[in-house]
Amino acid sequence: MITDTAEYIKRVDKAADYIRNVLSGRLIPSVCIVLGSGLGPLSSMAESPIEIPYKDIPEFPVSTAPGHKGSLIVGTLSGKPVFMMNGRFHYYEGYPIETVTFYIRVMGRLGVKVLLLTNASGGINLDMKVPELVAITDHISFNAEPVLRGPNIEEFGTRFPDQSHVYDPELTDTLVNSARDLNIRISRGVYAYCKGPQYETPAEIRALRILGADCVGMSTVPEAVAATHMGIRVAAMSCITNMAAGISGNPLSEQEVLDNAALASENSCAVVKEFVNRINV
Repeated sequence: MITDTAEYIKRVDKAADYIRNVLSGRLIPSVCIVLGSGLGPLSSMAESPIEIPYKDIPEFPVSTAPGHKGSLIVGTLSGKPVFMMNGRFHYYEGYPIETVTFYIRVMGRLGVKVLLLTNASGGINLDMKVPELVAITDHISFNAEPVLRGPNIEEFGTRFPDQSHVYDPELTDTLVNSARDLNIRISRGVYAYCKGPQYETPAEIRALRILGADCVGMSTVPEAVAATHMGIRVAAMSCITNMAAGISGNPLSEQEVLDNAALASENSCAVVKEFVNRINV
């Protein structure tokens, strides 16, 4: 929980100023894409890229999750300047929630207007197939560490931000239409956030299905909440990399997630590129 808001703002601005200085003379992007599992190859598709390791950015945490490289890519994708976060930060890694969402604050200070979050998730909806893509329309996060707990930072946003449309309906439509026009299967669904790192139990999955969740994962929601707090428009896409606990009868494994994310990688990257091509920023 943030207790010293002035110090936190100072840390955010220190990181933002460093990135701004590295990009001196280049247009600062207004789009940020978070490359979840399977989206790593997208970083090599950027034109005129600059790669900034997270460890070089003052105050930035580092990624420890498998498949998360840990660098900020700045380049052009589908004709638009973009930031690409090649690796994110999870609460289960041991970071405080304000550290998990630190990069969102930095992106907001740099002027980012659109955030595309991607992730791998477990399928709860029995109609979904591995490795199907899902455009997230809403989320469930009752057991999440509150992102905005503590003193509100008025420079970032209001004390009680509305959450009626965390995932921007227009951007979500653009994401879905991008996939469908590429003949790539995509559904709309509700994402349930669990803190991890253990996978959910079959009883938890049954409860989440009753509550209306279509898929479940360990990221995205804290970042989406922080972004909406700053007035950043959010879209999110999930890849179903396994069926959730108790559905298939098979034990869950990290390798299954990575393998199926890799299988969906080509489609996932194609959808993101087309999405960026279509948005107006």
